[in-house]
Parts: sequence; C-alpha cells; structure tokens
Amino acid sequence: MKLGVMGALFTGMKLDDALDYCQEVGLDAIELPVGAYPGDPWKLAGIHKNKKKLAELKKKLADRELEVQGIAAHGNPVHPNKKIAAAHQKAHRDAVMLAAEFKTVAINFSGCPGGGPNDKTPNWVTCPWPDDFTEISEYQWEKVLIPFWKKENDFAAKVGVKIAFEAHPGMTVSNPEAIVRLRKAAGKQLGANLDPSHFFWQGIDPVMAAKYLGENKCLFHVHAKDCAIHGWNAGTCGNLDTKSYGEVLQRGWVFRTCGYGHGDDFWKPFVSMLRMQGYDGVISIEHEDSLMSVNEGFEKAVEYLQGVILYEKTGQAWWF
Repeated sequence: MKLGVMGALFTGMKLDDALDYCQEVGLDAIELPVGAYPGDPWKLAGIHKNKKKLAELKKKLADRELEVQGIAAHGNPVHPNKKIAAAHQKAHRDAVMLAAEFKTVAINFSGCPGGGPNDKTPNWVTCPWPDDFTEISEYQWEKVLIPFWKKENDFAAKVGVKIAFEAHPGMTVSNPEAIVRLRKAAGKQLGANLDPSHFFWQGIDPVMAAKYLGENKCLFHVHAKDCAIHGWNAGTCGNLDTKSYGEVLQRGWVFRTCGYGHGDDFWKPFVSMLRMQGYDGVISIEHEDSLMSVNEGFEKAVEYLQGVILYEKTGQAWWF
C-alpha cells in the first residue's frame, strides 16, 4: 500500500511547495484536483493536451519520488442546472484524460439530479414514501444517472481509465450498494472510492463496505478521513444533520483527523480488510477536521496512518 493525500488540501500553496511538503512528511503519492468542487488550484485541467507542461509535471513528481494515484473532479455532472452540469462534465472528462496519462483512476461523485425534468435544484431522496419519492428515485436512476454514466463508462473504457465514485450523502449514490447497482447497470469501468467517514454517520460499517466492494471487484481507490458521532446531539437530532460543519458542539457528527474519531480498533481491521480484498493502492488522506489546522491535522493523520497501513507485500506462511 501507499500513503497519499487529496491535493485539494493544499489549494493555498503553489504546486512546487505542496509537492515539497508531501515529500518532507514522507508521502508516496498525491491525488491531483482538476476542477468541480475541489477546484483546479494548479491549472491542471486540460494539461493532457500540452506535452511540454505534462512532461514538466511528471518531472516535478519524479524528482520528489511521488506517484499520482487519483485525479479528482468531484462534482455534480447531472445537476439540473445545465450550466453547472456542463462545467462539471468538462471537469470529469479532463480528469479522465489526465488519469489516462498517469494510468490511474478518475474520482467523482455520481451527482444528484432534480426530482423531475423541470426541477432547478438537486433532490436527494432518503425514503420511499410518500410515493412521490419512489417516483423521483426511479426518474433519477432510469432517466438520468444510468444513461449518463453508461456514456461515461464507455468513454473511460476507450482510454483505459476506471471511474471511482465517492459515495456521499446528498448524491444519489451515497452507499456501497448504490455503487454496485450503478456499476451493474452502466458498466465495469465504474467502481468505488471508499471514504469511511461518510459511512460512519449513515450507520454503514466501513469494514463490511470494503468487503462488499472488494467482492464486487470495484474497490478502485480509498480515502482516509475519520468521523466522530456526537451522541449528545445525534440522540435527539439524528445524523441527517444540515447544521454548518463549523457548529461542532451542535452537530450530530463531525469529520475528524484519522485516529481522532476512531482508533486502532477500526483502522487496523479496515486496512486488513482492504488487503484481504486485494487492494494494494493508495490510502489518500482527506483532512476536513474543523478542530485542527490544515498542517496539524494533516501531519497527525500522516503520523497515525504510517503506523497502520501495510507497506510490504504479503509473504508465504512461514509458520507451517
């Protein structure tokens, strides 16, 4: 396995400085953002068309012994606002084309359509009744998501790239079962970016998620981000919480730096399950802990995960 970082964390830094920092703390890889919600801080969108700039980027990475594992363009390419959808679709295609250059995965959300063809905003359905919600869900899957991602699956297949969905609440694909559903309906280039933080507060076991996604041959990428459930609030407001992430004491849950939401009792079995399912790629740190600065939270995550992930390949069972 390799330890990396979701590069959008360093949006305020120049690319050279960010890469130097990654090398300094001992990372093996970086996940590069190219647009949509993560932004394009280093103007990498479309760089696949410029051989000189692409070569310069590859040299910067090689000089620091860093690999690119993942091109991020998390967005809503099926947004009912056509302007937003078009921008996020372009970011996705840029991600796919740059991923092809680095022989890695393109990472995105599934997106969330409106509740019908005339809606102007996304509509995330969380229950089947009243029947309106079931009808919305059927429209979103059959009329929007599956046709769109079939097309993107076929395009990605032509350039040899896999697409890893981060199952995120607010997006139609918000859990492991939905990832597999979309994969079966739209194509085998589609799979998972497993981020355990989004599963904890949905009541999903990330270790079982890793097992399920691995058994369905679609464990393409992994984010390392933690989450803490605040029982003193979740017990009365639940976990579908729309309060600001900054309202730490009022929320039912908050994102935490790895090791501060869950300890070895989670992270070691999680990493072990990834290995059992044949995953030997990057564990990409995504730091969104509102109780820590960018640097402190990131460096604590690096230190913690360096003691947890499994770097060397398995050997033979020498004891029998």
